[in-house]
Amino acid sequence: MHLERFHKARLLVAGDLMLDRYWSGDTGRISPEAPVPVVRIEGEELRPGGAANVALNAAALGSRVSVLGFTGTDTEADSLEARLRDSGVTCHLVRDTGIATLVKLRIVSRHQQLIRLDFEDGFHGCDSEDLLDRFRQASADVDAVVLSDYGKGTLAEVATLIGMAREAGKPVLVDPKGREFTRYRGATAITPNRGEFEAVVGVCQTEAELGDRAEALRRDLELEAILVTRGEQGMTLVRAGKPPAHFPTRARDVFDVTGAGDTVIATLSAALASGEPWEEAVSMANLAAGVVVGRLGTAVASPADLRRARLHEDHGGQRVVAEEELYTLVEDARSHGERVVMTNGCFDLLHAGHVAYLEEAAERGDRLVVAVNDDDSVRRLKGEGRPINTLAQRMAVLAGLASVDWVVPFSEDTPARLMERVLPDCLVKGGDYRPEDIAGYEAVTGAGGEVVVLSFREGCSSSAMMEAIRKGGLDEGGHD
Repeated sequence: MHLERFHKARLLVAGDLMLDRYWSGDTGRISPEAPVPVVRIEGEELRPGGAANVALNAAALGSRVSVLGFTGTDTEADSLEARLRDSGVTCHLVRDTGIATLVKLRIVSRHQQLIRLDFEDGFHGCDSEDLLDRFRQASADVDAVVLSDYGKGTLAEVATLIGMAREAGKPVLVDPKGREFTRYRGATAITPNRGEFEAVVGVCQTEAELGDRAEALRRDLELEAILVTRGEQGMTLVRAGKPPAHFPTRARDVFDVTGAGDTVIATLSAALASGEPWEEAVSMANLAAGVVVGRLGTAVASPADLRRARLHEDHGGQRVVAEEELYTLVEDARSHGERVVMTNGCFDLLHAGHVAYLEEAAERGDRLVVAVNDDDSVRRLKGEGRPINTLAQRMAVLAGLASVDWVVPFSEDTPARLMERVLPDCLVKGGDYRPEDIAGYEAVTGAGGEVVVLSFREGCSSSAMMEAIRKGGLDEGGHD
């Protein structure tokens, strides 16, 4: 996954622009007038919606994005343009005095959407000549074109737009609407959700049937690909000359599906425009969708979000991580309000004292990181003949403990540099140290963290175990 490539992508997003307005407040009683909750409005938030949200998602990935569509000449259009420009999106708004900017108002209380109110007349009947002229100019300097169709009228001439872009050699990806998919013939790809797809081809009982009908539709519409988004069942990609590829959902928590389709086509288009192959581009779009459905309302996924999501996917059952991976995992943990605890050691011969110590350390937070000396640093600290167990073996044993979340190696004699970068909320060390003598003390406490010294269990000692082994073994209790 080459997230650094996103900044190379240049996209034009054309379609139905909207302004999403959120009114939020607390509700503690039912109206005496009707069985409905009473919400005391305490805040308002404005976000770009529709095709504007597609543009916002692509810009959040670092791509250079321009957006084209109809708006009114009202304050809502001003608010929409201001928020897009603040996010780095170049705006080509075709302002029409005869229409009002499309607005969707959502009432939210206690992180739940109670009702949505739509203020819209649509853009049907608007003069498309100006839109077509601006499209021709704006599409000349982009790598791909995205058409976001919400059925409001901006893409009434969608076949003409597709023809213009394809004639200029630009790939065209369409988020479709309605049952007339023939309007999108000749595009590069379409990204319907399952409901939209089955409204056109009929209900599919199996994945094989879905794949077959998608391939038939792809051939009929002369497309390069169809990506069917299937909610909790993931996504299915059908391409010319390739078997259907199924991608399981990557959502850890589903909180709000608003705008997930916008995120999918924005991420897919940006990835393809930056040179990613289809399968990797769909994988990125799948990860991004999993991120935004865990957030309230229309949302975006950043490269950092995708990196964390991929790390969680790659390390779902793996606790041994590289240093750079650890930083991302710790950042993600903190973004979810988790407290990070960290300790370190050689852990050459793991004994009951270590296990009890690590369990006690883990109780001081939500995530326990164990930093382990590599083989060379153990040899420098302990002398020739050590370690008995290799770094890989020592980390594998630690990763098998229920109390440990992540195990990371370090090569220096002390983990001071690692501690200074991670800056755990709690740094733990076992033994008879003074806290201020522990490597990383100044950095951790300077950042507001604490340093704690824990005692090892009596009668447990790696050195004693080594000596006992040399003399002929341990007693039944595990002691020399």
